Amino acid sequence: MPINTADEGMARIAFLLLALFAEMERTFTAERAAHARAVAEANYGQIGRPLAHPEDKIEYARLLKAQGDSLGVIASRTGIPKTSLHSYLTAAKAAG
Repeated sequence: MPINTADEGMARIAFLLLALFAEMERTFTAERAAHARAVAEANYGQIGRPLAHPEDKIEYARLLKAQGDSLGVIASRTGIPKTSLHSYLTAAKAAG
């Protein structure tokens, strides 16, 4: 139901109160999220989604790529899909 804030003073006050509560809730949500990230980082050391493949398989894939193997051969040997391999190997190039 729309609130007519052009004519009535009480409607303007109601609208401003709703806006204030929405802003407060947004602030509290951001604070709760920041606190949850800090707790997760302190307890687990890593926040966010974990890697889908172990680091040793990724290093093996990098070694195979350095030896000149194709993505298909690397995917069959490591069990990592080609799309994931592509992102892991290009991330290594950008970092190194």
